[in-house]
Amino acid sequence: MSETERDTAAGTRPRLSRDAVITGAVELADEIGVDPLTLRKLAAHLGVKPMSIYHYVANKDEILDGMVDVVFSEIDTPAADGQWRDEMRRRAKSAREVLRRHPWATGMLDSRTTPGSATLHHNDAVVGCLRANGFEPALVGHAAAVIDAFVYGFALQEAVLPGHGGDELVELAEELTATLAADHPNLVWFTAEHVMQPGYHFADEFDPGLELILDGLAARLGEATS
Repeated sequence: MSETERDTAAGTRPRLSRDAVITGAVELADEIGVDPLTLRKLAAHLGVKPMSIYHYVANKDEILDGMVDVVFSEIDTPAADGQWRDEMRRRAKSAREVLRRHPWATGMLDSRTTPGSATLHHNDAVVGCLRANGFEPALVGHAAAVIDAFVYGFALQEAVLPGHGGDELVELAEELTATLAADHPNLVWFTAEHVMQPGYHFADEFDPGLELILDGLAARLGEATS
């Protein structure tokens, strides 16, 4: 039970603050998603009247800004004195885990026009790590863009794919191959030789995919510094 819930259960006025409002919004979005989140629903979740929220935030946009900042605060921050490949790998894996906890955030992390302190600190650290390891500005941009596109895209696929592995995926694959056999031989080949193999899980594609990206960046960095 949260502090707000304990206060409500005890019949006292819940203690409210900007942090409590943002934290409550993240909790609620984890349950229902971000699109259905309204100030009225948030107030009910916090056990307060809707107008009380306006003492701490100006509007829903400020809440969304704060929610994104919370998500960035949970992602591992790269160390400037670390080896860039290790740091980018650690950061990417952390971001994927955080987006599993907060799937509503996948399409929002780079959407806010007024980023908070945790967001700015995190992104500054990403640039700082790459810069310290010899990345020129253009390559920093390429690296950040392609890694984030991969992580966000993978997180979205994980959230929406009907089957990630096990019996459910085998059944889907069998249905697919039966339907496509006549006209789509390449899809049938790939499904039979990879997806339907024992132990296959879509989640296992993350690490090899990330390494492909890091390999490409390492090659480009070597070309730039040679």
